[in-house]
Amino acid sequence: MRIRTLLVATLTVMLAFCTNKTTQKSEKDMEKLTFNEEQAAAMSAIACNEARADYEALAKSINEGLDAGLTVSQVKEALSQLYAYTGFPRSLNALGTLQKVVADRESRGEKTEPGVDAAMLPRGYDALKQGTEVQTKLSGQPFDYAFCPAEDYYLKAHLFGDIFARDNLTFADRELVTVSALAGLDKVEPQLAAHVRGALNMGLTEAQLLAIPKVLQERVGKAEAHRAAVAIRQAGINDSSNNRIASDMYIQDYVDLKSKWSRGVPNTDYAQYFVGNSYVSPYGGGMVNVSFEPGCRNNWHVHHKQVQVLVCVYGRGWYQEWGKPAVKLEPGVVIEVPEGVKHWHGAAKDSWMQHLTYHKDVQEGASNEWLEPVDDNHYANLEK
Repeated sequence: MRIRTLLVATLTVMLAFCTNKTTQKSEKDMEKLTFNEEQAAAMSAIACNEARADYEALAKSINEGLDAGLTVSQVKEALSQLYAYTGFPRSLNALGTLQKVVADRESRGEKTEPGVDAAMLPRGYDALKQGTEVQTKLSGQPFDYAFCPAEDYYLKAHLFGDIFARDNLTFADRELVTVSALAGLDKVEPQLAAHVRGALNMGLTEAQLLAIPKVLQERVGKAEAHRAAVAIRQAGINDSSNNRIASDMYIQDYVDLKSKWSRGVPNTDYAQYFVGNSYVSPYGGGMVNVSFEPGCRNNWHVHHKQVQVLVCVYGRGWYQEWGKPAVKLEPGVVIEVPEGVKHWHGAAKDSWMQHLTYHKDVQEGASNEWLEPVDDNHYANLEK
């Protein structure tokens, strides 16, 4: 009996030691990024493409992540977490994309590491208490959303409690995912800036944060990279590469950071014939990309002894011939302007517009005749 009692006592001490050791290790690791550089890059792209709802690009990013050694469990956990930031529809669609990627890889015999799911929560786990502690650490101070107590409870007990308590991603891992995803959403800059600061509080290093805009620039898009870089710069992290991506000089080459076509240089030679600002980017062979800022349009004009071709490649705008209804310009619309016909073209009131232009059937003595500006009232009523 004494021997049995001693064995039980010994096992109890060992289990207590192991449990305590495991808890200490877990708490320490929760403030450390577990991804290597390539895995972190892939996870940033995965999270941002989920937020953008670009599932073709997401599938590519998931494949890159799995090739880099991310586990299915890690990717699944990241996409599940993002429902709290980007909504259930995007999260569910993204999980469906992951499921298809895994099935396709298995059908080709490619390696896919399933990984380990989150551990069971301990008996007596208090989601509200745990979540309050996590949110306080992330925010750097206690946070109470008194205006909407229900939302305050959801944030504490569910997001920072139930979700963040799952240990197959660390707090640092989750903040890398969150920052990358919020960079993929427009008009959520305050939340993005808050999570950049929170990422530092949760263990991400400045170098790990600075890697995010570079990755998004290379793998996702310029707008997403710019948003992340601005938020990082606002957090007081200064780096020449990041500052360039965050700067106005960076965005000057791209129309509102969503177009793939260069903005070019100010159209100073013809500025007198335009209302608003336009930009030109020559491509050789007589082809030029013309960018019109919102509300910009050229005067009525006539091409003599030549036919002008317009190919809209970005945004929304208008083309109109004298005495005829205006025609909407959208990507893919091609206009052939007949020789000798009075016309104008330009952007919509609330959108940039870019079109390629060149001339064909050019005869000797070809010229442009510039006429009066488009009437402001006429232009303002086009979309009414």
